[in-house]
Amino acid sequence: MSQPHENLIAWQRADDLCVAVYELTKQFPTAEQFGLTSQLRRAAFSVPANIVEGYAFPQSPTRLRHLRIAIASLAEVGYALYFAKRVGYLKVEAWQAIDLEVRRTAAPLQGLARQQAGRSIKRG
Repeated sequence: MSQPHENLIAWQRADDLCVAVYELTKQFPTAEQFGLTSQLRRAAFSVPANIVEGYAFPQSPTRLRHLRIAIASLAEVGYALYFAKRVGYLKVEAWQAIDLEVRRTAAPLQGLARQQAGRSIKRG
């Protein structure tokens, strides 16, 4: 039986991004294992995990709250990847490719949040 989040493009892209971040951070310096690598992986995991949590609830303010947390975590991922490029952990080409994935994830996620916010207003 499929879960409510599994058909969402936002979740599918967030899940793919999370896997890509885990793979990408394998090349970061060992000294960053408990620093940037750990922070970036936690933020990347938070994006699809919060979509899953939000969709565990019926349409409600709780769902919207989790979608907004996912958006904030995605922004953190974007900055952490940018920072990794600035300090030389990522080559420009690798950063451009992963940044495109961040942006491709953001679009449907923001759309879900807008849709959910509209539903919350109509109920209020």
